[in-house]
Amino acid sequence: MTDYVLVLFYSRNGSVANLATQLARGVESTGMEARLRTVPPVSADHEATGKAVPDTGAPYATLDDLRQCAGLALGSPTRFGNMAAPMKYFIDQTSELWMQGALVGKPAGVFSASSSLHGGQESTLLSMMTPLLHHGMVIAGVPYTEQALIETQSGGTPYGPTHVSGTRGDATLTDHEISLARALGKRLGQLARQLKAS
Repeated sequence: MTDYVLVLFYSRNGSVANLATQLARGVESTGMEARLRTVPPVSADHEATGKAVPDTGAPYATLDDLRQCAGLALGSPTRFGNMAAPMKYFIDQTSELWMQGALVGKPAGVFSASSSLHGGQESTLLSMMTPLLHHGMVIAGVPYTEQALIETQSGGTPYGPTHVSGTRGDATLTDHEISLARALGKRLGQLARQLKAS
């Protein structure tokens, strides 16, 4: 079985998906496989049911994707300073993995996007770390040795890569945002190798 870092994300307008792609490139620069997966949307209508397979993009994640990964990158857009409901819904279904200790000791990082610079990116990243800590994962951020973290005028925090998408959600990733996403991916790939070897 191939070791892989699971890049698990929810993206409504594409910004988080674009960050996920860059993060996956960072993972793969270490020789590790990056496995892109998403989660389905949720509905306030209790009778609504979504498609079993998305029309485009990454497949939906399963608990086995999470159970078998060597590391995890978790991404969500900011919703009032917190992760989006579809990601929270998926995470809330991982009690079985928690009881088994399936994620203990595996490296994890988080990433996000918001429409404005002060749109709650850091609190979203911190909120996404909380369940990962409950799972016993080893949290990895972006160290200030990454020059892009010091120079960025848009997204990017030590808690994880971020993107400022603009009020219409049409802003492209900046060079700094790309660099920081790839840096976290590379770090997770390296840590996954090291922790698995030990």
